[in-house]
Amino acid sequence: MREEILRFPIERIEEKLKEYDFSPRISNIGYVKSVGDGVVQATLLNSAFVGEMVVFESGVEGLVLSLKEDTVGIVLFGKDEYVKEGDIVYSTGKILQVPVGRGYLGRVIDPLGDPLDDGGPIFPERYMPVDREAPSIFDREPVKEPLYTGIRTIDALIPIGHGQRELILGDRQTGKTTIAIDTIINQKNYGTICIYVAIAQKRTNIARLVQTLREYDALSHTIVIATFPDEAPALRYIAPMAGCAMGEYFMHQGEKVLVVYDDLTKHANTYREIALLLRRTPGREAYPGDIFYLHAHLLERAAKLNKRLGGGALTALPIAETLAGEIATYIPTNLISITDGQIYLDTSLFNSGIRPAINVGLSVSRVGGSAQPRGMRQVAGRLRLDLAQYREYAMFLEFGTELDMATQKKIERGKRIEEILKQGAHEVQPIEEQIITFYLANGGFLDSYPVEKVKDVVVKYIAYLKLKASSLLVLLRQQLELSDQIIYQLHTTFQEFQKEYANLTTTQA
Repeated sequence: MREEILRFPIERIEEKLKEYDFSPRISNIGYVKSVGDGVVQATLLNSAFVGEMVVFESGVEGLVLSLKEDTVGIVLFGKDEYVKEGDIVYSTGKILQVPVGRGYLGRVIDPLGDPLDDGGPIFPERYMPVDREAPSIFDREPVKEPLYTGIRTIDALIPIGHGQRELILGDRQTGKTTIAIDTIINQKNYGTICIYVAIAQKRTNIARLVQTLREYDALSHTIVIATFPDEAPALRYIAPMAGCAMGEYFMHQGEKVLVVYDDLTKHANTYREIALLLRRTPGREAYPGDIFYLHAHLLERAAKLNKRLGGGALTALPIAETLAGEIATYIPTNLISITDGQIYLDTSLFNSGIRPAINVGLSVSRVGGSAQPRGMRQVAGRLRLDLAQYREYAMFLEFGTELDMATQKKIERGKRIEEILKQGAHEVQPIEEQIITFYLANGGFLDSYPVEKVKDVVVKYIAYLKLKASSLLVLLRQQLELSDQIIYQLHTTFQEFQKEYANLTTTQA
């Protein structure tokens, strides 16, 4: 009898257990299990998905980045001091979106679209998801429309086209950001909308950059997205995707857009920081395994859309930092495989006074001459070869080798070409003036002048054209081709200029 009484409750319990439903239950709320360094581990939130926005009871927002069996990993967009253990967290069922619109042009904002300057509130036209599929191959057309940087070395030897992804890489303090800023400054003449994404940059650097854009009248067509080293890693993480989303908004309206990511090395370091805090398994050099997918997906969103979709274009200029000139370091090597070419800045060239310090031998554009006007192809066709030959011949001069007259002539020509390739920061040059400059160098017009006078001669000759033969510049700007008529006028005007320059030099002496 006693055994039957003891057995009864157990049998009832077994029946109840059989009736119990162990399937996962949907829950739109959870609780903070732990918090620190901008990362939260939360329990429950069974309905959460990666990329979803969540809100804590203090009002701080977060982004779900990790799903585990018993916890959800969330990165915070605000300070973690406002979130504590036991707080309730609510799922929203929405993916992260950023506000977009023309009201953001000329402004400095954070990746969520909040203004960081004193320009007042911004009213968005709509919201765009930070992460979306790249345009398919059927939505694109070949990259063939040139994007002029205003930098002679790039426009002549490493041309960039609208819709291209061109990597800028080099050691610290070699002028990577300067090239990007000069390209933005030059776009004011061509109607291209620019987005500059600063990832973990100092506030003083951002202030200096904004001031430079304002001085050169380039801020009105530019959006500056700024993140800083001392703020939440989540903002640094989403910054390039937010910039790309803002650019896609204009691209789908048929506009031409340039996005600069400065720089993706810092972005990779930020993602590594987040991944380690989320306790993901580290890969090589402690970078999470999906960092390369993340950057590949980001850069794949750059495209030249076909006419059916409006013909807009999104061009990407990612920047990466090398260490001690090692071009094969882990992150930049994979970025090189993702992009359509690279512009490599050499520390030794920079220190020797050749600026921009572009190593022409290691730099390449896989788009090539298809993104160059015919006039530039006419004058720059042999430029890379002539420059390489000059540097090879110049090595023999160090050993005191006697050279024949033809070789000496090539060396003297090479010296003048190398001199005109030097260009100061923010001294961008319109494409028609670049064509004239290279025509003078290749045609031997500058051979009679000392090397140190070459740039002065070119500058004064172009000023002479603007004063005496402005129609020639207008015609070349329209045709972008050296026709027989333009060549004849160049010869005639240069002969007239030579007399005036000789008189001017004599007077100054």
